Amino acid sequence: MEPGSGADSGDPASANAKVKRDMVVNLPHQEKPFSLWPGKYHSPVTAALWHARSSFVERARNLAMDGPAQSNLLSKTPEENRTSVVYNFASDKTLREEYRNPWNSIRIGKLLEDLDALAGTIAVKHCSDSDHTTRPLLLVTASVDKISMKKRLRVDVDLQLAGAVAWVGRSSMEIRMEVIQPVRETMDKDDVALIANFTFVARDWKTQKAAPVNFLVPQTEEEKQLFAMGNARDAHRKKLRMESSSSNGSSPFLKQYNDRLTQVLREGRVLCEMPALADRNSILMRDTRLENAIICQPQQRNMHGRIFGGFLMRRAFEIAFSTAYVFGGIRPLFLEVDHVDFRRPVDVGDFLRLKSCVLYTETEYLEQPRIHVEVIAHVTQPELKSSEV
Repeated sequence: MEPGSGADSGDPASANAKVKRDMVVNLPHQEKPFSLWPGKYHSPVTAALWHARSSFVERARNLAMDGPAQSNLLSKTPEENRTSVVYNFASDKTLREEYRNPWNSIRIGKLLEDLDALAGTIAVKHCSDSDHTTRPLLLVTASVDKISMKKRLRVDVDLQLAGAVAWVGRSSMEIRMEVIQPVRETMDKDDVALIANFTFVARDWKTQKAAPVNFLVPQTEEEKQLFAMGNARDAHRKKLRMESSSSNGSSPFLKQYNDRLTQVLREGRVLCEMPALADRNSILMRDTRLENAIICQPQQRNMHGRIFGGFLMRRAFEIAFSTAYVFGGIRPLFLEVDHVDFRRPVDVGDFLRLKSCVLYTETEYLEQPRIHVEVIAHVTQPELKSSEV
């Protein structure tokens, strides 16, 4: 897979990408230590967002790690961290070309990069305090739940990314992101093209342990509903973790899949052991696999010096798209991402292997069959003979 060009320009204004409610601080790159520079692999939008975050990251430059942790938690509203980015696709041909795919539509993988960068900026806003003597928090993407595509996106119409913190736990927060097209003063619900929920967790820079984050106080009825939904999702995740660790296969959650799983395994055994008698419309899962391997470069790092999570999401999306393409024999249309889990960080120099395969197909509606693809990324260390998800 070709990783795409990205933008090497360090000037976010050159992209004509506007960041609303930003925190831009004009700090020349040469004044920062090299370790605090973000990599050069980014879009004009992620460049603008990282630039907006630079005032907070800059605190780490002169701050001793033995400085005090934040002790006084603040109460903030979603409106205080709400941030949006406008893509002027209609008027900016250069920006439009950066996001155009071969079919004159938008590269969804690049939007995933920008969504992650914007969610990170929002998380930083929410967790910041006015005390510049305390050490800042380390905020990392833990997971992404249900990225749902509501309608097709156009590359010749202005587009907006917008988001805000929707739910906060003790050391984690959920950020609701939206892709809006077209962009107009009075937004209609049909203008929302894509919805995503990013979960960030806070760590202490010094101890690397979970750190508490500021409280969230929803104000409007919609904000209260989103907070309740986030709370319900958190409770559901905890319940699933408990069931998976203690269940012996007898829970209702697992039982509902047993019959279908038995049927699929039976078909697989026939394909392996009696291929001449197998269903000609079936194929073994292993025969749908694609694999990609990359060495993670310094240009792909984020402001924390590790590989940018949005870059990993884009690479995963592109190999998933390719897997569906070569399996179905026709260009697939993206519908949704069920979830993304970040199990461990990826560092510069890591040998990363992306493995994809078709997990399941739905053919009840032959006009619009669905293909479910899984991508797993492994950090492989040949010297140590180890590989971790």
